[in-house]
Amino acid sequence: MSTIIYPSPIFGPIKSRRLGISLGINLMPPDGKVCTFDCIYCECGYNSNYRPHLPMPTREEVKTALKGRLQMMKQEGLAPDVLTFAGNGEPTIHPQFPGVIEDTLSLRDRYFPNAKVSVLTNATRVIDPIIRNALMKVDNPIMKLDSVNEEYIRRVDRPTGHYSLSEIIEGLKAMKGHAIIQTMFLKGKSDEGEDVDNTTDEYVFPWIKVVKEIAPRQVMIYTIDRETPGEYLKKATPQELDHIAELLRAEEFEVSVSY
Repeated sequence: MSTIIYPSPIFGPIKSRRLGISLGINLMPPDGKVCTFDCIYCECGYNSNYRPHLPMPTREEVKTALKGRLQMMKQEGLAPDVLTFAGNGEPTIHPQFPGVIEDTLSLRDRYFPNAKVSVLTNATRVIDPIIRNALMKVDNPIMKLDSVNEEYIRRVDRPTGHYSLSEIIEGLKAMKGHAIIQTMFLKGKSDEGEDVDNTTDEYVFPWIKVVKEIAPRQVMIYTIDRETPGEYLKKATPQELDHIAELLRAEEFEVSVSY
């Protein structure tokens, strides 16, 4: 497969399906992947195949690099729509994540005050009040919740350490409506031949029930867009995504769909 390992600590800007002109902030090492999930659909590949040898960038390195890129974009007249924490793994596991967020918000306010700050996170650390507080400060805390079936999550998202779905849900509820829920819908089989279709009523209706309890301000649903390490995965169809979106809109959620 064609694996994507992003430059670190800054990459782009790129055109995002969901976010517009996005300047990426990658808190992971530039030579590999570090994540609390090992998703079978991850464009960065399986964790075991991309163990990094270099360290994560420090808070000061991130700040310096981001400042330099924002200054360059200002000179070029290229305004980002969003500064997005993404890349080769889970950004909230960076040991200086709250401080990096503070620096990023300050630089955003100085150079491009109209830009939003987004964090793409698998939500595994939302149970930590310090991390949750940092996420509450950004414009778009985009939190993954692919299913409310923990067995499915262990089959598809494959947590690498302690994982409790009930704890994650309580952490998302504690964000008091500020969270954006992001869910990957897909079909096909895992490499072990297990079914991974979460577009069926069996998965969708319990998920919507929990989403209502979390009460996010937006729900983003999407499907596979790039090559995946899992060889037997398939995209959810536009019709399936549209059906799920209509169910959410019937509950008065703001919904975005990426096919």
